[in-house]
Amino acid sequence: MSSFFKSFAGNPREAAAMAMVQSSSYRILSYKTCSNLRRTTPSNGFLSKGRSSTKVFSFLYVSQYSTQPNNEFGHSSKRRSRGPVMAAKKAAEGEKQEDGKYKHTVDLPKTGFGMRANSLVREPEIQKLWDDNQVFKRVSDKNNGGSFILHDGPPYANGDLHMGHALNKILKDIINRYKLLQNYRVQYVPGWDCHGLPIELKVLQSLDQESRKELTPVKLRAKAAKFAKSTVKTQMASFKRYGVWADWNNPYLTLDPEYEAAQIEVFGQMALQGYIYRGRKPVHWSPSSRTALAEAELEYPEGHVSRSIYVLFKLVSGAKTGLLEEFFPNLSVAIWTTTPWTVPANAAVAVNAKLQYSVVEVQSYTEDDSALKGSKKKRLGNVLKNQQTLFLIVATDLVPALEAKWGVKLIINKTFLGSDLENCRYAHPIDNKECPVVIGGDYITTESGTGLVHTAPGHGQEDYATGLKYGLSVFSPVDDEGKFTEEAGQFSGLSVLAEGNSAVVDYLDEKLSLVMEESYAHKYPYDWRTKKPTIFRATEQWFASVEGFRGATMDAISNVKWIPPQAENRISAMTSSRSDWCISRQRTWGVPIPVFYHVKTKEPLMNEETIDHVKSIISQKGSDAWWYMSVEDLLPEKYRDKAADYEKGTDTMDVWFDSGSSWAGVLGKRDGLSFPADVYLEGTDQHRGWFQSSLLTSIATKGKAPYSAVITHGFVLDEKGMKMSKSLGNVVDPRMVIEGGKNSKDAPAYGADVLRLWVSSVDYAGDVLIGPQILRQMSDIYRKLRGTLRYLLGNLHDWKADNAVPYHSLPIIDQHALFQLENVVKNIKECYDNYQFFRIFQIIQRFIIVDLSNFYFDVAKDRLYTGGTSSFTRRSCQTVLSAHLLSILRVIAPILPHLAEDVWQNLPFEYRNEDGSAAKFVFELKWPSLNEQLLSFPVEESHFWEKILELRTEVNKVLELARNGKLIGSSLEAKVYLCTEDAVMASKLREMCAAENEADTLQRIFITSQVEVLSPTEKEKADAEYKGEYVEEGNNRVWIGVSRAEGSKCERCWNYSSKVGSFPDHPSLCFRCYKVIVALPPPEPAVAAV
Repeated sequence: MSSFFKSFAGNPREAAAMAMVQSSSYRILSYKTCSNLRRTTPSNGFLSKGRSSTKVFSFLYVSQYSTQPNNEFGHSSKRRSRGPVMAAKKAAEGEKQEDGKYKHTVDLPKTGFGMRANSLVREPEIQKLWDDNQVFKRVSDKNNGGSFILHDGPPYANGDLHMGHALNKILKDIINRYKLLQNYRVQYVPGWDCHGLPIELKVLQSLDQESRKELTPVKLRAKAAKFAKSTVKTQMASFKRYGVWADWNNPYLTLDPEYEAAQIEVFGQMALQGYIYRGRKPVHWSPSSRTALAEAELEYPEGHVSRSIYVLFKLVSGAKTGLLEEFFPNLSVAIWTTTPWTVPANAAVAVNAKLQYSVVEVQSYTEDDSALKGSKKKRLGNVLKNQQTLFLIVATDLVPALEAKWGVKLIINKTFLGSDLENCRYAHPIDNKECPVVIGGDYITTESGTGLVHTAPGHGQEDYATGLKYGLSVFSPVDDEGKFTEEAGQFSGLSVLAEGNSAVVDYLDEKLSLVMEESYAHKYPYDWRTKKPTIFRATEQWFASVEGFRGATMDAISNVKWIPPQAENRISAMTSSRSDWCISRQRTWGVPIPVFYHVKTKEPLMNEETIDHVKSIISQKGSDAWWYMSVEDLLPEKYRDKAADYEKGTDTMDVWFDSGSSWAGVLGKRDGLSFPADVYLEGTDQHRGWFQSSLLTSIATKGKAPYSAVITHGFVLDEKGMKMSKSLGNVVDPRMVIEGGKNSKDAPAYGADVLRLWVSSVDYAGDVLIGPQILRQMSDIYRKLRGTLRYLLGNLHDWKADNAVPYHSLPIIDQHALFQLENVVKNIKECYDNYQFFRIFQIIQRFIIVDLSNFYFDVAKDRLYTGGTSSFTRRSCQTVLSAHLLSILRVIAPILPHLAEDVWQNLPFEYRNEDGSAAKFVFELKWPSLNEQLLSFPVEESHFWEKILELRTEVNKVLELARNGKLIGSSLEAKVYLCTEDAVMASKLREMCAAENEADTLQRIFITSQVEVLSPTEKEKADAEYKGEYVEEGNNRVWIGVSRAEGSKCERCWNYSSKVGSFPDHPSLCFRCYKVIVALPPPEPAVAAV
């Protein structure tokens, strides 16, 4: 076992992964497309949620254990001593050396590009360089390949940024920068959502009680605007530090007058088409915020427990003569509810017409309820302890479950359909009024409860819909604070979510209406801002009638490209089932609903003239004008003589209407932008938020979606897959990642590019993980990538384009390297086009860091350093290195722009674009054009080189055995023997040994001094102390032997050769080094010091 594999002896999974990489590391390069990559790579992305730590990091370890250098220019194989190369390097650094007269003839790498990123200093310098030269605008304006619009979803201007913001903005920036390289004119306008309750609350919390009393709406709005603008400034600085390019001087803020006017225009168009109406309907109401909420403003935390009750409503008459008469007067309908506080507002009991129901007699109740005593989860009502005969109506299918739950025997006396119960009457359990049994919808099932649903039209969407059908009153005796009003009688003043709930339960039990109370854990809506429970409550609100354009919306969804594809199912389900959109809020900080109410009749005044007039005022003065201007001034001239009869509405618009109008306020108003946008990109929670609100407003007014494609990403979790929270201490702050903490050991400064590299590494389609260990791995990969680029720069220090060797003159190894490079660029382009950045990360990981380092760069050093400055073999290698540098820079630039620019500013040679223009900055380059000549490398040659590389791996194993056996130290001290009975393979191997281009010879590829291909007869006589075997596909075998190299060691290149000693003037050199030295110009005579 080689030392390489010994590293993994304790972990079979990692050993297997490494064996795969080492034995077939180049195979990835012949993949033709990213779609092929998808078929060969697990669908869950790297670092995605749900992977074990072993699985998460085993892939990273591939690069960690690649043959990386300890020396400055790296990519050195431990199998090979550097000899005079290292001696010359140390001499250049001023170290004392033994006499080495040829050290000055070695072509060492030279570059000012440092190995250390020094990102705290260098990244801001690069960003300043971009800003000073307006590089984003400069590049975009020059591009002529059409426009690309990624419309920014506005983050909320409230507080510091978190890792979710970083993931979102960096993903957008990667896309925009790639499109720049693709010759698109990229217009990216960043935005901020500036209205709403959280900002209003921040202002109120900053004031003492006395100051709050003096706070007028105008003063509150001024403070809220100041707070929002200050937050925008802070967040903008953070986004810039991430390396995000945008039109930072002209962002869109939802508080800008021109934006607010565009929003009023959207509202007006919807109103004039009849999509906006005012009605008394149950809405999500937040007692803690004292305002209505939209579905997107709710969250459903784990662990909510409600007090559920089974209640009897006593029947007083039946619907069909003779159906139920025999059971009177002891017959009741049984209902189940998780909101006891809504019972005072009960108006009906609903049944499913198609379900079977039964009259059951309650029997066999036992007084022994010891199992329930002391239990907070369950308690039985007094009605079960009453000895009188009791008949109940319940769904037939639920009888067994209710028997078990209540601890009673239920005897079925009669069975009938739910439709037979319609128009039965029962006595309300609190005020004793008669109420009907009605037919509800398919929401009534036998999954839980009793199959009969308590219906309060003032406190539920389905209840409201059923109530409309039967003309039931919309009764909601609850105020803004969530307390019962006087209409609730004895419960007046009690909080419905606290003591009011308990009071109702106790009253029902006292009146022998309560069968059982039990705790019930379920999803329940909470206010996403205050983190407190909400209620359904009927209030006068403004609504958008989604039903009016639902069909068009569903059609539009099917014409949008959704990434990932399953996102279409998510938004389709949400849109097809959603109720009308409550768009009014009872807050001060927001865009006003431009409506006037008649003082006496309360009839609203809102038409095209009034809306246009308000819009024109707001476009000039901002929405503050609604609060400080008089009704007379806000009304159009034709209505001013009636101004005294009207008052302004005080409701503001839902903030989702604010941001949902951004397509109108930005895409429809800014020069250079167009509607619809090419892409919207936000978190998966925006299917019920911004994606949906933008879609609804756009369909209602434009008849089409505001986006052509929608990309969604998951949430950011810690390394263990846990949600981040301050209480758990697992929050990863993007600012801390970039700038580091007080303790640089525990919280090092990684810089923006390492953070961006992490973003590219994750499969954002699901939730993604980040933490200290992952960041350390990212930093290690970044460092190795930087080392790769430094190697390229250093070995091109004397390169000029005129030195390039024509393709057909290149050694086969160089042609093969360019073939691999071209395939990689082609694959990466497809991944960029499909927004599969984590696959780009994988390709970079395998090709740039592992494969180039482990093979091509390793074997190239000999000819680069000792082959002769202007020799064909060195120039051909530099031809390949320059192609790699120029391509690698462009494919990594969207992900690692600071690194790419840093390299470009240290480029040692001049480069011009195909049109002859000089590229002063890396993004003035264009994406590499597809080179069909490089891709024309013969398939059979490619397959043969795969075999050679696999053979090289097996040769290395035998060399390692020889090293461990003390036969050799450096691999250059070895001679390798090969033997195969496959005549074709043997012929090809002999051709390589005698290759015209020295770079193609097997000794250079194996980094040994000699390679000899033997016949089977010669093999038996070979003096090979260490042996191995390579088995190729088809079971063809190549025998491998290793002995000491023949001849003496060359002082300059350390290769062993029988020619050493043949040249009297240079007796310590091999033939190759001798030719290099004699071709050198004579040294200039030293000038004596004066």
